[in-house]
Amino acid sequence: MASRESGRIREADKKRVLDDASRKRRARKALEALEQDNYHEDPHADLVMSKKVPKFQDNLDGGNNNNSNKKKSKRTKGAEYYRAKYRKNFPQLLEEDKMQHPDGPNYFTVAAQPSKLPERHFCAVCGFPSSYTCTACGTRYCSVRCLGTHQDTRCLKWTA
Repeated sequence: MASRESGRIREADKKRVLDDASRKRRARKALEALEQDNYHEDPHADLVMSKKVPKFQDNLDGGNNNNSNKKKSKRTKGAEYYRAKYRKNFPQLLEEDKMQHPDGPNYFTVAAQPSKLPERHFCAVCGFPSSYTCTACGTRYCSVRCLGTHQDTRCLKWTA
C-alpha cells in the first residue's frame, strides 16, 4: 500500500529553489523596477489656478448686491499663494539641504546605530509579522492563506 503524502510535499521537488545570491539579485531588480515606476515629477506643480474660479471663502450671494455700501479693499497675496507657487520637489530640497550643511548632518550623511533588538520579519502579502519563508524565493509570509496568494501572484513572477 502506497503511503499518503501531502500535495505540498509532492510538489516541492518540482519547484525551483533560488540560492541567496539569486534572491538578492531578484530583490534588487524588483526595487529598481519599483523606483522607476514611482519616481516622476509632479505634472501639476506649475499649474496656476484661474482667478475667475470662486473660492470657498468668497461670498456667493448671487442677486443680493450690497457691495455699494462696502469699500473694496485690495487683496494681497498670502503665504499660501507663494507656498504653492514656489513649491520645491524632493531633489531640490535635498540639494538645498546639502548647500546649507555641506559638512553635515544632512540627508546624505545622517546614520543611525544598528538596533540592539533582533530583526523583525513581516509578511510580504499582508504586512503582519511573519514566521515562515517561501522555499522557492525566500519571501516571508504569515499564514497558509498568504502563502497561497504569494504563490498565485508573486512567487518567481519577476525574472531573475
